Amino acid sequence: MPVIEYSGARVNVDDEGYIVNFEDWNGDVACALAEKEGVEELTKEHIDILKFIREYYRAHHFFPVLNAICKNVHQPKNCVNEKFMDPLVAWKIAGLPAPDDLIINLLKYGQSPG
Repeated sequence: MPVIEYSGARVNVDDEGYIVNFEDWNGDVACALAEKEGVEELTKEHIDILKFIREYYRAHHFFPVLNAICKNVHQPKNCVNEKFMDPLVAWKIAGLPAPDDLIINLLKYGQSPG
């Protein structure tokens, strides 16, 4: 199983780079995942988005509607697309489990049930 390393710790990821254990995520892990996804820097705005995504996922077992993320973190309505370019990148950096094909298709086309 692949591993990413950060600040002296090791975290297991699957073959596509998704964290295996949801609880292994923290700010350092997010930075390591972001680097692998080509996001050069995680700002406070990025972290606010990621934390909201994680809390929503923890409560509902699904990715929140994109506009709801931005509204709840008090950012412009396209904040996820502006900060991450692709909701699937935000999903991965937020440390959510690997999405299935349905989720991938919904997020690719800017749709999310909710």
